[in-house]
Amino acid sequence: MSNIKKRSIILTALLIVVCATLLWYMMKWNDTEGLESVGAANNTTELSAWVVDWQWESGLEDFRRMTDGLSSVQVFAAYFDENDKLHFTDRMTKAMPAIKEASKQGSYVDLDLTMVNDRLNSDGTQVQKDPSIVSRLMATDASRTKHIMEIKNAVIQNGFHGLEIDYERIDEKDWDNFLTFIHTLYQHMEQEGKSLRIVLEPRAPIEDLALPKGPTYVMMAYNLYGTTTEPGPKADHEFIEELAHRMQKVPGDKVMALSVGGFDWASDGKVTAVTEKQAADLANSSIEPPKRDKASGSLYFDYIDEDGKKHTVWYADEVTLSQWVAVAKKAGIEKIALWRLGDMGEGTLQYVNR
Repeated sequence: MSNIKKRSIILTALLIVVCATLLWYMMKWNDTEGLESVGAANNTTELSAWVVDWQWESGLEDFRRMTDGLSSVQVFAAYFDENDKLHFTDRMTKAMPAIKEASKQGSYVDLDLTMVNDRLNSDGTQVQKDPSIVSRLMATDASRTKHIMEIKNAVIQNGFHGLEIDYERIDEKDWDNFLTFIHTLYQHMEQEGKSLRIVLEPRAPIEDLALPKGPTYVMMAYNLYGTTTEPGPKADHEFIEELAHRMQKVPGDKVMALSVGGFDWASDGKVTAVTEKQAADLANSSIEPPKRDKASGSLYFDYIDEDGKKHTVWYADEVTLSQWVAVAKKAGIEKIALWRLGDMGEGTLQYVNR
């Protein structure tokens, strides 16, 4: 074989290898674009987060660590009593001065009041996400106006930048009245120079609703698996992408709410919510090292408790969160809300505060 022919064969072989290598890298890049880098997804993302009354101390600690990474914080503070009046817990009343002070550190962070249709009874019991409250408050022009005036006074008197309505499990018959309420409430908030956010559940029939223009709408992209399901991640890439596409019909600014932490499923059927730090501590006793689920980016592991019961834990860390943010952004949602501050891992705190 001549030297020229040998060189030709070698060059052809090298060209094939180079092309194959380039093709492999292109396929890998397409499969993982925006999902591998923890730091990249947060560079241009507007982030907000909730701080809740029952976990305000650790939530405040996280807030103080990330004031340069958040544009606003939603203070999960207002419930209802047995007479459908707004109710602020003693814990949140105690927490508010410190939360307001923290909002002034670093880059100034706006504080919004979040109202939820939970009922706190005088005997200490409570009903979460009570649809009957919404039915009564939305029933007539008079009841809606009375509710709006009470809301407006609470926002103004407590010095909040804006308001967030988190009314869940809304009955089908109440949606028209609720949409009228949103429209009127937005007009009142706008007159006072206050912002308005509306939280939507995945179950909300947003494709069939003529949501009013003006407010910012927040989709809850979590609890795909939770207290009433088998073990699994709070969200996965497909779930987030699907909700992001559904949100394209929603007018105005759109926010994807993602949840940190996870759940602990015991073999006796008990399911417990865990923070990221709690899950990481439990992982120290895991039967095998935690594994990362490809479809969701979440970590999962099993452990045996002191009573010999087996547990399965799924939770999100900074890698999980960065992947979820990247999926939402790729699907067209640029704004992210985090449920919730408190006991976040060091990596997550650093990721948010970049």
